[in-house]
Amino acid sequence: MRGRAGSMPAVPEHSPRLAVVLAVTVVTLALGWVVKAPCLGSWADGRQYTRLCYSDVAVLYASDDRDRGLDERRVPYVDGQNEYPVLTGLTMWVAALPSTTYAAFFVWTSMLLTGAALATSAMLHALAGRRALLFAAAPTLAIYAFVNWDLVAVALATAATFAYLRDRDTTAGVLLGLGAAAKLYPALLVIPFALGRLRQDRRPEARRLVLWSAGTWVAMNLPFALLGFERWSEFFRFNSQRPADWDSLWFMMARRHDGLGIEYSGFTWNIPLLNVLTAVTFVALATWLWVARSRRQPGFPAWTFGFPLIVAFLLTGKVYSPQYGLWLLPWFALALPNPGLFVSFAIADVAVFVTRFQFFARFDEVGTGLPFWMFEVAILARAAILVACLVAWVRRGVPKTEASRAALEAA
Repeated sequence: MRGRAGSMPAVPEHSPRLAVVLAVTVVTLALGWVVKAPCLGSWADGRQYTRLCYSDVAVLYASDDRDRGLDERRVPYVDGQNEYPVLTGLTMWVAALPSTTYAAFFVWTSMLLTGAALATSAMLHALAGRRALLFAAAPTLAIYAFVNWDLVAVALATAATFAYLRDRDTTAGVLLGLGAAAKLYPALLVIPFALGRLRQDRRPEARRLVLWSAGTWVAMNLPFALLGFERWSEFFRFNSQRPADWDSLWFMMARRHDGLGIEYSGFTWNIPLLNVLTAVTFVALATWLWVARSRRQPGFPAWTFGFPLIVAFLLTGKVYSPQYGLWLLPWFALALPNPGLFVSFAIADVAVFVTRFQFFARFDEVGTGLPFWMFEVAILARAAILVACLVAWVRRGVPKTEASRAALEAA
């Protein structure tokens, strides 16, 4: 991108071939498959917790109280219920079409998610060279790739970042709209990307990116909203009424504040108040991060604000589902290639995985498991590492290679 100083990440020299990065991705996913394989059969013995093979994919195929009807090939939001965003619901439906069993549904879903992971690795290799291995070889990818459908949104968000850094703002907007139709977090990236174009005094491009993002999301959602508003809006009702989840800092605060015992699995705070608190703390933290980095380095590459924005969302949100760590992996490669912090985050993420499901084994009395306090320690450790990542991002200057590249492009 000629004349767009500082907008492109510098690709390290002597990067491995794309084939190597893709091969590493396949090996990592294969390890993840091995971890999940014991859960393709019955869960009657509680193995999803004792053997650490839990996956949402493995249980959402058949109809339940939400009446998804995937096993009956019902179309989500048309004649079947679904509490996920539209594009995720359609991905589930596509995998269900050739499936006749739980195991088959898991296999077909895993194939789709493997494609999303390989596409993400390829784009990261093009943007960041060997740093793509921070995604391809991540323990987080191994343990969470097949827990839920988040890799669809991760691939779309990475593709949008790739398009943005290639000056393709319309394409970036479309991809962000699709990503937001799969998971909420890609919508956050509209903010740093639009700010980046405004900082470059390119208002038409900023406007185009925002409009195409919003228009694509509406185009994906409007038909289903018209065909069955109650079924389509289930995602919004479910999340607005949802209390703080086990993995969130809010749940920990409520448990300590209310003196709840380990047997209690609910949340007693007023949910509308909690929704306001999460929104206010997120906006406050995000604003502080932008101001702090701007004071330290005026004119920093605004697109990199995507990393702390997602971290802030995770830290202040009332839900931090285990697989949300996947959202951050591409950003470690692109915006904060700090090996120490990455390894620390990976260890903490694995610790949360182990202590969470071992606690559930104890909670459901299907095994000895681990006490809840160990799960809390793992959550606090991960939160502390994410705070350290925010501090590192604020304090990070432009690397010499990136500064040299920017100077050449501006010349």
